[in-house]
Amino acid sequence: MPRMIDLIRASAVPSNLMQAAARGALAVPPGEMIEILVYLATHNKVFGQQARLTLAGWDEVSSRAAASDPNTSKEVLEYFISAKNLRPALLPALLENPSLAEGTLADGAGSASREVVETMLKSGRINHSEKILSSLSSNPNLTGIEASNIKNKLASGMVAPVSSQAEEDSVEDDDVMPEIADEPASPEDVLDEALMAYFAEHEKEITANQEKPFRPIGSFQENIASGSEEPLAADPEAPMAAAPAPAPAPPVAAAATTEAATGVKKAAVVKKSHDEARGSALQKISKLDVKGRIQLAMKGTKEERSILVRDGTKVVALAVLDSPKITDSEVEKFASQRNVLESVLRGIPLKRRFMKHYGIVRNLVFNPRTPIDVSITLIKNLLVQDLKNLSGNKEVSETVRKSALRLFKQKLDTSKRD
Repeated sequence: MPRMIDLIRASAVPSNLMQAAARGALAVPPGEMIEILVYLATHNKVFGQQARLTLAGWDEVSSRAAASDPNTSKEVLEYFISAKNLRPALLPALLENPSLAEGTLADGAGSASREVVETMLKSGRINHSEKILSSLSSNPNLTGIEASNIKNKLASGMVAPVSSQAEEDSVEDDDVMPEIADEPASPEDVLDEALMAYFAEHEKEITANQEKPFRPIGSFQENIASGSEEPLAADPEAPMAAAPAPAPAPPVAAAATTEAATGVKKAAVVKKSHDEARGSALQKISKLDVKGRIQLAMKGTKEERSILVRDGTKVVALAVLDSPKITDSEVEKFASQRNVLESVLRGIPLKRRFMKHYGIVRNLVFNPRTPIDVSITLIKNLLVQDLKNLSGNKEVSETVRKSALRLFKQKLDTSKRD
């Protein structure tokens, strides 16, 4: 008895059954149902749109099983891997499926999205395919470090084209070289690698700005109001000769006064130490050219990064965000600053790692200096209370306030219905 897919291909099925097929409502095995839907989505003008909608919402478990099965038809695999139909959850299985042609993966690697690129770089098959890696190396969504790693791997001859299963079966065990595990890279090697990749990626900008001196954006005291920097404490050792002698204090009050004075003195010492460190870092930075400042942005201290992120030369300020040493708490502070370049505030959301940190997202949206298009994109991630606060924040633009108010009402209505 012929399979249902064969009858549909032969146009031997009535329209009511075709309609049921497009909805995924036939009593056939899941693998065959997916094959039928792909055929309709690709070849049938009447039921194709419904079939595509059904496939987009098809059960993930069944879809992943089909994506990983070497016996799944080539048409189904190529449908799943195409950019317009790709479901991220299926990608790891598709990449490792030997029935999906290497050429198909190579064709899409050069223009794949950032999310797809990240998954491809984790795939054993991709990392052992010279053809796919060569195509992937031209992808504009690669970071400088990733592009450099791929080029180094290709140049070193560590990658060999993927052979067919038959060729692999014919290779004798004695002919296979034992795999040598790579030594883990040291922190210094990682920093050097990141620096070289950044230099290579931004070579033209660095050359164009090579002679630009360090000119920070705004004043270092601009963030006092937001609490990111504290004002200078009064000197606890300042002379008090003109003041009248205080009356003797009760023992308890005297102890409290002594403790408070000690606390003020300690705070002043910390502040003085911080100011000295900042002054020393500023002197050091002011003597460096653009390349030197980029190197310091990548490999320097937290204090040096907090200064260099405010460099008026964009290629230097953005290097801070690419530093392997930077922490989420640093970026959270940068996201709230008004004395940084707009390109820094645009650059933060481009790093997926930072967007997993709610404090960073919140600070960006609440920062009046953040470009409106960035704020509008991120605003949907805010919690209800933050949306309410943002809708009444007169420092941000009216567009952002209105969007916050609209989303606040929507989420409030949803929570009431639930």
